[in-house]
Amino acid sequence: MQSAVLVLVVLIFFVVFLLSNAIKILSEYERGVIFRLGRLIATKGPGIIFLIPIVDRMVKVSLRTVVLDVPPQDVITKDNVSIKVNAVVYFRVVQPDKAIVSVENYIYATSQLAQTTLRSILGQFELDDLLGQRDKINHQLQEIIDQHTEPWGIKIANVEVKQIDLPPEMQRAMAKQAEAERERRAKVVHAEGEFQASQKLADAAQVIERNPIALQLRYLQTLTEIASENNSTTIFPVPIDLLTPFLNGAKGKK
Repeated sequence: MQSAVLVLVVLIFFVVFLLSNAIKILSEYERGVIFRLGRLIATKGPGIIFLIPIVDRMVKVSLRTVVLDVPPQDVITKDNVSIKVNAVVYFRVVQPDKAIVSVENYIYATSQLAQTTLRSILGQFELDDLLGQRDKINHQLQEIIDQHTEPWGIKIANVEVKQIDLPPEMQRAMAKQAEAERERRAKVVHAEGEFQASQKLADAAQVIERNPIALQLRYLQTLTEIASENNSTTIFPVPIDLLTPFLNGAKGKK
């Protein structure tokens, strides 16, 4: 009697074991790559998947976008500047069967490919281009990595260069360059202002030459501005034309 109960319990556990291996449930974002006796037969999912115990084996693959952080890489730019650059890669699996069969570990393979591509591509640019042409570089990296991962059934959605670390001496040199550039712009703006002011003064002189009374009005305006301040000295400008008759008379007497 006891042996019969023991056999029944063993049978129940065996059936439960077979059912647990025969029935699989996949989420909406998952796919199952089915192997039967080592051969790839199909890609199934989502929902309930029925397998033949012991004969079939299933490998789950997620179709969600993977965010891969590329560690800092030592890069020597085209103008021989040593920098450290890190990036982030966004990719997802579009063909689960290729991602399992064509490459051993598609996440690790994509990470290594992104690192080597980052070093080789950024080494073709000068430092100023790396700092000012991020969009162009990101697009080029995305195209090259996507071209190499396509046989693995992986689609590269985006590549972004996150940070560029410069050596301290290069940071100081760039700070000096930026300061010199700001001084140059300030001098150019000041010179342009002087040039425009000289043009306006020349125009004003021509107006005064055509209308001498305008000079008298300017004198009166100057007196008004001086009088508005708390000065103990009052300056009264006298036109030279007023003194001309007296000077001519003095010369006639001689």
